[in-house]
Amino acid sequence: MSTGVAETDTQAKNAAINSGVTVSSLENTLKEKLGAEHVDIEDMSGGCGQAFNAMIVSQQFEKKNTLARHRLVNSALKAEIAAIHAWTPKCFTPEEWQKKQDEVER
Repeated sequence: MSTGVAETDTQAKNAAINSGVTVSSLENTLKEKLGAEHVDIEDMSGGCGQAFNAMIVSQQFEKKNTLARHRLVNSALKAEIAAIHAWTPKCFTPEEWQKKQDEVER
């Protein structure tokens, strides 16, 4: 009985191909649709393209709360999100991102 979870590397690669969602396709869409200055996406599903964490930096997040930012991202990735199991975005303005980087460097 199939659980829907890839059990081998080959199954994971096939699932990623079938979903059409890759780290690079997500990055490209976010840069194109949101003018994202920085996008860092991690495939948390072991390569099968079904669960992603994302760090997104865009000026379009200015003066928006977390929910509004997530809605903006989810709208930009509507088709992609429909094809995957889990999506976790963290959204920052360029100023917030710079402040976060400055804190890390201390």
